[in-house]
Amino acid sequence: MEFRDALRAVFGRLRKREVTGWREIGGYAPVFTPYSGQMYLNDTCRACVRTLAEHTSKANATTRGDKKLETLLNVRPNMYMSGKDFLYKMRTLYEVNNTAFAYINRDDAGEVLSVYPVPQCPSEAVDSGGELYIRFWLPNGTQLIAAWADLIVLRKDYNGSDIWGDPNTAIGSALELLDTTMQGMGNAIKATANLRGILKSTKAMIAPDDAKRLKDEFVNDYVNISNKSGVALLDATQEFIPVNMRPQVADHAYVKELRENIFRYFGVNEAAIKNELVGDAADSFYEGAIEPFLLALSLEATYKIYTPRERGHGNEVLYEANRMQFMTMASKLALVQMVDRGALNANEWRQVLNLGPVPGGDQYRLWQNPKYETSKGEDADAGEDGSGVSGDEPTAADGK
Repeated sequence: MEFRDALRAVFGRLRKREVTGWREIGGYAPVFTPYSGQMYLNDTCRACVRTLAEHTSKANATTRGDKKLETLLNVRPNMYMSGKDFLYKMRTLYEVNNTAFAYINRDDAGEVLSVYPVPQCPSEAVDSGGELYIRFWLPNGTQLIAAWADLIVLRKDYNGSDIWGDPNTAIGSALELLDTTMQGMGNAIKATANLRGILKSTKAMIAPDDAKRLKDEFVNDYVNISNKSGVALLDATQEFIPVNMRPQVADHAYVKELRENIFRYFGVNEAAIKNELVGDAADSFYEGAIEPFLLALSLEATYKIYTPRERGHGNEVLYEANRMQFMTMASKLALVQMVDRGALNANEWRQVLNLGPVPGGDQYRLWQNPKYETSKGEDADAGEDGSGVSGDEPTAADGK
């Protein structure tokens, strides 16, 4: 497939537009260039971004009565990605660039055909017919001009511009210092790993050629790996003085603090990176690092995908994750009390345990009265709402 065909398949039938510059209210320059610090090449930054992206990608998209769109977002938002891949890439672009765009490709009737994250590239705000458009310079040099109404836009560190988030220059000094420290440690180890000793001659004067010859002979005979005995024999004119040089490297506490600076910047910790979060810690991580992103994506997708009339009828896109999955196994097992009290049904509890549904598991039951029997010994009528409460049972309004 040629690139033009792929571009048309992803972004639809785009047409050339006559555009002019766009001026923001705050006077911000209408051109955005991604941070050039190559932060994603740093292993600590990569670990932080990967952790956030992996946890975010577990969310599910739900809609109200629009199952076709729901299936598209969860199964195949575009020809290249699954729903998990889409969320992973959006979160990665969001963290690395502080701004993430996703293009909504529609047919002539306005129905969504695909949603595609725009790759990392410079972008510019332009005007066409009084409407806001974003012009992207894609990595292969092709220009893409997309309407603001067709772009899902997520921003972090949203301050200077009306359109983009501020770049990640704030973390640049910490990354540079950590990189310098790691390079310095490597160079120190390499420099001290070569010199192992001094071969000293007791002769008063020795020619440079003779000194080099003696050294080469000693190295070939005794420093070579073929000398498995580890024993060297010298005459009275030679003396070998071993040199133990320890590399001067940064201590563990210093390097740890540099990494902690990056962890704090991204809002993660080492436990999250190592997948050691459980219980309250996992729930706190979800609320602080995952939920805000999913909320922003839900609001933006709802506004950009649906028309005002559709939103007025309650249509929305909601990205959510089951927070009960973060609970410890002991806490999950303790939820059986909610099943006994009718607050959860058996299938809801089994879902928390990552188990499949069972027949009859959608009914709510009480352990004191599992069949909701009435005082007359007759089975209660569950009714259309599935509550299982009989209409013959006395209520507070009856005064009984």
